Amino acid sequence: MSHTPQTLMPLDSDEAPPNQIPPSPNPPPNSAPTLLHLSFNQDSGCFAAGTDHGFRIYNCDPFREIFRRDFGPGGGIGLVHMLFRCNILAFVGGGSDPRYPVNKVMIWDDHQSRCIGELSFRSEVKGVRLRRDRIVVVLAHKIFVYNFADLKVLHQIETIANPKGLCEVSHVSGTMVLVCPGLQKGQDGRLLATASSKGTLVRVYNTLDGSLLQEVRRGADRAEIYSLAFSPTAQWLAVSSDKGTVHVFNLKVDSGLLGHDRSHSTSESSPASPTAASSLSFIKGVLPKYFSSEWSVAQFRLQEGLQYVVAFGHQKNTIVILGMDGSFYRCQFDSATGGEMTQLEYYNFLKPDETF
Repeated sequence: MSHTPQTLMPLDSDEAPPNQIPPSPNPPPNSAPTLLHLSFNQDSGCFAAGTDHGFRIYNCDPFREIFRRDFGPGGGIGLVHMLFRCNILAFVGGGSDPRYPVNKVMIWDDHQSRCIGELSFRSEVKGVRLRRDRIVVVLAHKIFVYNFADLKVLHQIETIANPKGLCEVSHVSGTMVLVCPGLQKGQDGRLLATASSKGTLVRVYNTLDGSLLQEVRRGADRAEIYSLAFSPTAQWLAVSSDKGTVHVFNLKVDSGLLGHDRSHSTSESSPASPTAASSLSFIKGVLPKYFSSEWSVAQFRLQEGLQYVVAFGHQKNTIVILGMDGSFYRCQFDSATGGEMTQLEYYNFLKPDETF
């Protein structure tokens, strides 16, 4: 493994408004590009889309395109990650005609419209995660942690085979929590959600002592889990899979563990919030564990077999769903009664004639 360290330019404020990023000089393409990668930023207020011609950045609420960079043929971006809302992004080439080698992480400064640093490896990069102070690079059997300021390697972590590049890091300041593979952080790194190998069960752990806090059931059939997301107060957990249904679970995590008070949200502190436990739970000592499982309280049904990623919206009791077909959904769930979610918005952000 080798890398080419460069001093990164000072970052703008992490809360800089989107309009401080200069508009793209590139005209919109005449046809929809092929989507290669989707990722939310750290607060789920924006998302980035890597395509076979470049990348695009979108705001979630209200939904709109902020800017795009179209590199043309040979511009495939297989991985793209934002650092909050600042001008720094991380790229890895991808697709049939990648812009950069698949074994390099490129640090892009959009104010300068050029790469200001790179990290090179002997094998293909499977994943990237960004913090204000760290860059995490995931390979098939190893994870590297770098200091963002000078690109010096700080840690090397051996992992089991990780072809999907599964890894998450906490993004709040202070102690960093890194988990891998197949794990998803809580907002402050104190909670950890894991999916079973069959995709039927999801377990929530306390990262401070490794204790199991709760187990919920997605379904009975085997499924591939695509994403897990906590709500900001850790009252809810959203799960997407190849079965085409997004589930929202009601979590029973002690608010004292999280260090914040849920009482600011009446819907999230209401004792009437559904738990969706099986009605046969009173004989759980007799029947198999399946019958005493905790099920999702709200669902939204999508096309089966397509990959979707989810995050909680900034509006109360809303989730944002991104599909690899270019679909954007904003849905709302009833925290008191649960059931089918209500679709609030839908767009296809890859269509050249779509207006937001």
